[in-house]
Amino acid sequence: MLGLAAPLATAQDRLPDIGSSAGELLTPHQQREYGQMMLAQLRHYDYVLDDPLIDEWLSSLGGRLGAHSDTPRQSFNFFMLKERQVNAFATLGGYIGVNSGLVLAAEREDEVAGVLAHEIAHVTQQHVLRAVERAQRDQMPILLAMLGAIAAAQAAGGSSAGEATQAVMVTAMGLAQQAQINYTRSNEHEADRVGIRTLSRAGYDPHAMADFFVTMQALSRVNAAGAYEFPDYLRTHPVTTTRISETKARAGQIGTPAPVFAAGPMGGGNPLLPAGLEVVGAAAGGDGTGRFGHARERLRVLTAETPQQAIREYRQMQAAGPLDDAQRYGLALAQLQSSRPGQAVALLGELLEEHPRDLWVELGLATALARSGEHEAADRHFQALSRRAPGNRAVALGWAEALTARNTEADGRRAQALLRPLSAGGASDLAFQRAFARASEVAGDPVRAGEAWAEAAFLGGRAEQALVQLNTLKARPEVDYYARERIEARIARITPVVLELHRQGIRDDVLDRRR
Repeated sequence: MLGLAAPLATAQDRLPDIGSSAGELLTPHQQREYGQMMLAQLRHYDYVLDDPLIDEWLSSLGGRLGAHSDTPRQSFNFFMLKERQVNAFATLGGYIGVNSGLVLAAEREDEVAGVLAHEIAHVTQQHVLRAVERAQRDQMPILLAMLGAIAAAQAAGGSSAGEATQAVMVTAMGLAQQAQINYTRSNEHEADRVGIRTLSRAGYDPHAMADFFVTMQALSRVNAAGAYEFPDYLRTHPVTTTRISETKARAGQIGTPAPVFAAGPMGGGNPLLPAGLEVVGAAAGGDGTGRFGHARERLRVLTAETPQQAIREYRQMQAAGPLDDAQRYGLALAQLQSSRPGQAVALLGELLEEHPRDLWVELGLATALARSGEHEAADRHFQALSRRAPGNRAVALGWAEALTARNTEADGRRAQALLRPLSAGGASDLAFQRAFARASEVAGDPVRAGEAWAEAAFLGGRAEQALVQLNTLKARPEVDYYARERIEARIARITPVVLELHRQGIRDDVLDRRR
């Protein structure tokens, strides 16, 4: 699926009128700004899963592929969506969204890499820009059309796609506009060809793309029985026997032996694969980042309807056989999410003894200890992690959350100090802004807290709300000269964004109800 985006802008850099018939091509800077605005709006509708460890894994995987693409200097921003449907899409500026369901359906990281390589190719081959040109000719409001298209593709149901959200997004445009954003058949073939080349360059199995197409075909066949949600990836990236054959042939030219699909138990333990399909001979490429298993189980827990549902999923797996280490990690995370930190401590402690330098496991243990009230033990693990991985975003955010939960001014100041090194890259980091806002509140620093909460509102798709918060903050008597200068500068940069959103027909429904 192709998603296009609309931009952030400064007062000096006016947004192009992409709703006109001018046909003006967007500069790379403008494309990135449109991608940023699209991501903010997806957050506003609660589609995006912002998790530091998942972000780190996906960015590492995507960054490796982007660096080996046909345009390695192109910037990419990869983000995960909460939906359990199988889907992925590219937006302007190299913004690429991946549904959690795609990772849950994959058997190995190479398959996820195959989909990402395909989407990267849609960007590098300028398929996204060509779609913009078509939309410009039809005088379509790009941002509304793309948001509506994403909503339409996700409308089959999912962990966060409520009817109200769908109504708001889908009614923003005519469903007939869906046809304007789907890639042509030639685009798809080109993205397959270029993506396979990228996979190989990055050290992944070039057969992985075809392998995943086979999995998607199998999912679509069993969908008639109602056992699985229809893979939305097939709606916007149609998979045919011919396409699979061509993809396998291209991979074969590169020379890596393909995995073999054969009859077997429940898809190697993956409940999203149909019975009787498993991979019995994975080819070269392996688990590139070394984190695929843990990332998949973390997503299983974070996208479950409830933590109890996730625990039930693991109990079903246990009935079929012992859980592997990644699944045990997922079970511990589900226990932690369901307010059973003591059980999580026990399981994560066992895992850490077996894998003493595993950052994900030790971070989970530190968090579970903190929620159990064992603050000294938690801090020992956080300190060890900070020494071993200085500047790690997930560690800093996790420790700051544990400190602010203690709700003392001293702990709030400690949390602020932990987070400040992240501030250089925090301008577009929603998790950082929320954590810093809360830490500043606890530390008794209302001005910094107010600025951070406004930034969080802006990054979360509430640009108009951010303006209201900043104007209110600016009038407070404790705001000094330097803080007022910072606040006024942000107001000047956010105002054009609000105006563009209004021009596109997007307004803050909460603020509108208050007026």
